[in-house]
Parts: sequence; structure tokens; C-alpha cells
Amino acid sequence: MHQSRHDPLWRHPPTTTHPPVVHYCGQPRFMEKALALQAQEGPRFDITFDLEDGAPAGDEAAHAARAVEYVMSETNRFGRVGVRIHDRTHPHWWRDLTTLLPVTAERIAFVTLPKARAYEDVAVVADAIAFLCRNAARTPPLHVLIETHGALRDAYRIAAHPLVECLDFGLMDFVSEHLGAIPADAMRTPLQFEHPLIRRAKTTVAAAAHAAGKVPAHNVCVALDDPNLAYQDARRARDEFGFTRMWSIHPSQIGPIVDAFTPDAEAIRDAERILLAAAAADWGPIRDRGRLHDRASYRYYWMVLARAHQVGVPLPETIAAWFVPESKR
Repeated sequence: MHQSRHDPLWRHPPTTTHPPVVHYCGQPRFMEKALALQAQEGPRFDITFDLEDGAPAGDEAAHAARAVEYVMSETNRFGRVGVRIHDRTHPHWWRDLTTLLPVTAERIAFVTLPKARAYEDVAVVADAIAFLCRNAARTPPLHVLIETHGALRDAYRIAAHPLVECLDFGLMDFVSEHLGAIPADAMRTPLQFEHPLIRRAKTTVAAAAHAAGKVPAHNVCVALDDPNLAYQDARRARDEFGFTRMWSIHPSQIGPIVDAFTPDAEAIRDAERILLAAAAADWGPIRDRGRLHDRASYRYYWMVLARAHQVGVPLPETIAAWFVPESKR
């Protein structure tokens, strides 16, 4: 039984599910390597081609054209490749969009905007995307980096914009925005999870995203030689702050982050048992192991299974059918 969006269970639609990792790469050889890895492992992670901080300086036009080539190539097998453009104060932001969108509008997964200073920056870029895609079959969504004081102040308003799909927290730029008032150690673990100003920023970003039904994405782990630290950072981001997605900047981080965001086996078993009983009861209240469950907890357990399904965890056939799009049933 596939649950209809018109059923009471979906009265409050759940947060959109996305792959739990977005892998950033700006050098051509790393872009090619990321596409090859995604082709091998499947769409367990997204890729973002970086035209901004992670890209060569002075070669902006050629690099944007190269990103177009990769997005449109056969190596982009799953259509899960986005592009980070320059910020709105940079002269290349408009050139980035005019290079990308006339060609890739129907293929690019998303556009990421860095260093938004306020809601107004997001609105201007969103309008530009909509204008450039006015004759396309789709308008790609916008992901917004929250890494300035103004963007953090406007986080709820930004998240509510209809074109915005994801709020990304930009830790290093956010620390730098404080002009030395936050120590450099706060750009990494453990202080990034303990400093009061950063904890406030992370909880605000996650809360704003969830309030609008959007995706909150956690910042990178800068320890490139310790994949386990990426796993630990992802678990803390998930369990303590409510993030459902995290950046990767090295291929060795992708697997550990996926593992960290994959629901635990016990949680998956509980969700399967409870939702199968709920479906048998026409989604009315049930008793499970001495505890009451109704549509409020069903929505929670539904998302446990949705996230498990997203990363390829095998589910019973009856349950897996719930997550097959209507167009494929």
C-alpha cells in the first residue's frame, strides 16, 4: 500500500530527502574522479562543481564552461550534480549563471549561492535563475550557504523562499566573519560543536530549514587524513543539531558520512514493524510493545525508512514499494 499525499499521514509533508553527502570539487581532475565514483556507487551522494573558492582563480569563464560540459556529459549518470557559483558581490556571478543555465537548466541538480549577505541577495539570484530558465522545462532549485551575519539573521526568510531547497552552513567563512573574535580552533572539532556562537548558528540553520521543509546541510570536516573524524562530525551534526546532510571535500569522507547519516539497524527494524502495523490498521492508532503510536510518530518512522531507502538499505518489498514514485509504479 503506497501512502497517498492526500492521506492524513501526510497532512504535514515531511522534509525532503536528499543524499546525505554533497561532495565538493573544483579542480578538473577531481571533478572527473567524483563523477567516476558516483557512477560506480550510485546516487548515494551528490556532487557540486565549485566555481568559487575551490576553483582556480583567473580562469573563471573557461572553468564555468568546463562545468557545463561535465554536467551535460554521459558521465553525469544520475542527474545529481550541482554547481556553486560566485557570490553576488563578485563580477562573475551573473556570467556563471548565463554560462550554466541556458544549457543545463533541465540537467543541473541545483545551483549553490555562497556568501549571501541577506535575503535580498538570495531573492536577486533566485529571480535571475527563474528568468534564465523561463523557457526551460524546469527551474533548478537554489541552495544557499549561511555563512554571514546577515544570512544567519534572515535564515528563516531565506529558507521559506520557494526556489530554495537547502540551507548549507559555511563554518570557516562564518568564523572569519567575526574578525578574530572566535578562535581559529573553532573551524574544526571539537570547538566547532562547543563554541556558543557557532552552536547558535548551527541550530538556527537547522531549525530554519526544517521549519520550511527544506534540507539542512552541515559544514565540511577539514581533517582530510582521518575519515573517522568525518564520521564522528557527521554523527554529532545529525544527533545534536538535526542536520540531515553534510559536505565532503575528499572521496575518503563520502562513505563515512553516508554511514553516519544512515539510520541505525534497530531504528529501521522499529520503523518497519510500526508502519506495517499502522498500515494494517488503516493508519489509525496502534499499540506497539506497550506504547501508543499514531500519525505523529508515523511521520517520524516514515522518514527513518525514507532515509534508509535513499542510501540503498534493503527494505522489505512491501515497504520498499511505498517509496517508488507514482510515475514508476
